[in-house]
Amino acid sequence: MPGPSPYRRSTDPGLVEPELLVRAYAAGYFPMGGDDGPVRWYSPDPRGILQLDEFHVPHGLRRTLRRNPFEIRVDSAFLEVMHGCGEREDSWIDDTIRRSYGVLHLLGLAHSVEAWREGVLAGGLYGVALGGAFFGESMFSRVTDASKVCLAHLVDRLRAGGFVLLDTQWTTPHLERFGAREVPRSQYLGMLRQALKRRGDWSAVEGETRPDGEETTDQAGGGIPSRQPPMA
Repeated sequence: MPGPSPYRRSTDPGLVEPELLVRAYAAGYFPMGGDDGPVRWYSPDPRGILQLDEFHVPHGLRRTLRRNPFEIRVDSAFLEVMHGCGEREDSWIDDTIRRSYGVLHLLGLAHSVEAWREGVLAGGLYGVALGGAFFGESMFSRVTDASKVCLAHLVDRLRAGGFVLLDTQWTTPHLERFGAREVPRSQYLGMLRQALKRRGDWSAVEGETRPDGEETTDQAGGGIPSRQPPMA
């Protein structure tokens, strides 16, 4: 359910200003768009999280990871990933959300993990990194297991970078297979405060293709799901 929020809209009706997005995330809120009106703010109780040290890789995904079927890239096609995540009839990713997170990406605060096969985007996920917290927004797959591989890779990257909180917003049976669980909102806010005191390093894992194309890619070595609802 939408929660009360102190956050005003930007003077640009098609954009939520990055300062407001950062303040909202730091206070436990996130936005969702839609065709039925303006962006709305949410702060679920209970809140879905995935403890990085409790992440579980199902046997089927382990087999996929051993086969190394995808080339994993990071931040090379952020807007394409957002577009893929929005390819559903009831998508909450409208033009305002795309523009707003595109700006966050340019500022180095929003990131994508992408699975590629033969030069074609097969799936991916995106979210927001603040301090030692990563807020998973959405994921999608066009090829079996692509988003799951991205989730495993994401967890590896967050662990390597010293992150301590992976926010999935809500839980679903799909996410629970990987170890996601619900915590009371009050507990989540305490965890968030502690996470924001840390300095997570998104670039701690080397080897993926960056937007400048200078680095080599990592084959699927390890990857959040798509918001159906958020982070499903």
